Amino acid sequence: MFERCLYFNTVALARDVDRIWNEAYSELSLAPSHAYLLRLILAKPGLSPSEIGRELNLEKSTVTRFVDRMVEAGYLVRSAAGKGLGTGQRIFATDRAKAISGRLDAIGEALYRRMTALVGEEDLKQYASLARQVRSRI
Repeated sequence: MFERCLYFNTVALARDVDRIWNEAYSELSLAPSHAYLLRLILAKPGLSPSEIGRELNLEKSTVTRFVDRMVEAGYLVRSAAGKGLGTGQRIFATDRAKAISGRLDAIGEALYRRMTALVGEEDLKQYASLARQVRSRI
């Protein structure tokens, strides 16, 4: 009955993926979205909130909430943009975030290996690509 239903299949998969990702990042007491924000800033220090929003496909208000939470937790700091960087703030990782960087990457890699074991690497890449394409058209 639901073989063709984008809504049902997407939401059901999202619940399963959300549970798995929450379990994986729980050892660091981080929500997956916060973990991905940290991974992004560790990989690309000094992004602006709007750049973070584009990278993570999040609204400005959501980025602000996530950054606020990670600043409060001591993982990120805000800095005024320097000369040549434009106006606004830039976001940087603290030593606390840098200390868990390896673990964040290891969890991400373990999740990728788990998903490729379930569906195969090529199918996973194709699904992720297709999901991004569909989302960009909605």
